[in-house]
Amino acid sequence: MSLIKSISGIRGTIGGKPGDGLSPIDVVKFTSAFATFLQRHTPRLSANPSKEGMAEGKRLTLVVGRDARLSGAMVDRLVVGTLQGMGIDVIETGLSTTPTTEMTVIDKHADGGIIITASHNPKHWNALKLLNSRGEFIDAAEGNEVIRIADSDEYEFCDVDTLGQVTEDFDTIDHHIERVLALPLVDKEAIAKANFRVCVDAVNSTGGIAIPRLLRALGVKDVVELNCEPTGHFAHNPEPIPANLTQIAETVAKEHCDLGIVVDPDVDRLALVCETGEMFGEEYTLVSVADYVLSHTPGNTVSNMSSSRALRDVTRKYAGCEYNASAVGEVNVTTLMRQTGAIIGGEGNGGVIYPELHYGRDALVGVALFLTLLAKKGMKVSELRKTYPDYIISKNRKDLTPDMDVDSLLKKVADLYNAKTDCQVSTIDGVKIDFEDGWVHLRKSNTEPIIRIYSEAHTEIRANELAQMVMAEI
Repeated sequence: MSLIKSISGIRGTIGGKPGDGLSPIDVVKFTSAFATFLQRHTPRLSANPSKEGMAEGKRLTLVVGRDARLSGAMVDRLVVGTLQGMGIDVIETGLSTTPTTEMTVIDKHADGGIIITASHNPKHWNALKLLNSRGEFIDAAEGNEVIRIADSDEYEFCDVDTLGQVTEDFDTIDHHIERVLALPLVDKEAIAKANFRVCVDAVNSTGGIAIPRLLRALGVKDVVELNCEPTGHFAHNPEPIPANLTQIAETVAKEHCDLGIVVDPDVDRLALVCETGEMFGEEYTLVSVADYVLSHTPGNTVSNMSSSRALRDVTRKYAGCEYNASAVGEVNVTTLMRQTGAIIGGEGNGGVIYPELHYGRDALVGVALFLTLLAKKGMKVSELRKTYPDYIISKNRKDLTPDMDVDSLLKKVADLYNAKTDCQVSTIDGVKIDFEDGWVHLRKSNTEPIIRIYSEAHTEIRANELAQMVMAEI
């Protein structure tokens, strides 16, 4: 059993003793702690923290949404009931997506939100992703404060006269789609005229609701659906990487589709499949969408340190545009995007963040912008891919053991390469070693008990060589 408390939320396996996994007691404890944190830090409440104040219409409102995983309904009931017990009103959206829940917080002027999803983790995992009033993930300092409140049991439930109320709104995905279609750079007419045939693999979660509905709203009449029933029985490992996408690769080629679209269970990551059945490359989701956005509205871009150099190269094509790299984690990307005034950013795992809509990874806006680009280019997907700088990322991992002093290990690696003259070292997030022809990035995962070792170069052989060289030093 595992329970991981990090910048990515409270994530764990279902079952086991409290504290060993994401048990019902842990769900209640961390939901209560988050509610307490918001009550203490919401200005209109912190100025008048009395229970009477909540009864006078000053209490908090939170949005709750979930993906389709098997434990979702159970966790949802626990979260909603706990929030009511804390005197907080709830907007219950039911089956939803992470970006939809984020946008609903904004649209409803709510004080925060909780997304019940373990993202790309297998079905026995679930998590509480915590949102502030801007519909964005709380930062590391805020997350640590929530954990401290939970560990010290510093929460208090309200009396029967001040229980929170629940309002149901099951139309939030439709509202999200309407907002995407209203974006100036989304060209519904061009997409409809292109007469695309598109295959979708939604791994039996809420992408099966959102993506086909979005495609048809964009004018795509021919949609081939794979694993689009939101049953929570994932047809394959839900992480959208090539090893898990053999079914859609075969179907795209067999059914003569123009494009394959894959999303993870909470629909914040987007992977694309070429008409040949070959992968477009998860890294190139953001690269291609950014290229389209920059061609119309030049500006700065941001991705995390484990993402491809291709975004940097594409950004530099446009005069006056700058690329910056953040620490891994969506909140770190969005923070740097605000600081640098970036007009688009995201993560190399297929996460597109387009501030024109909202500051969150959003597969729906990624699909709409990519299809617009494809329609306007008049190219096949494989042809479009060849127009971008060619990089290969090698992704490796090392499982952690209790006796490993990971921080000391990473420091020794940094010291070793700092002494060399053919590279540059950054310790903003783990250790990243930049060589002239590639890079290696070592860091502890926020979501799993592992070290991730990513490397990139123009060829797979060189990317693997760089990774093996650093791993040998370790």
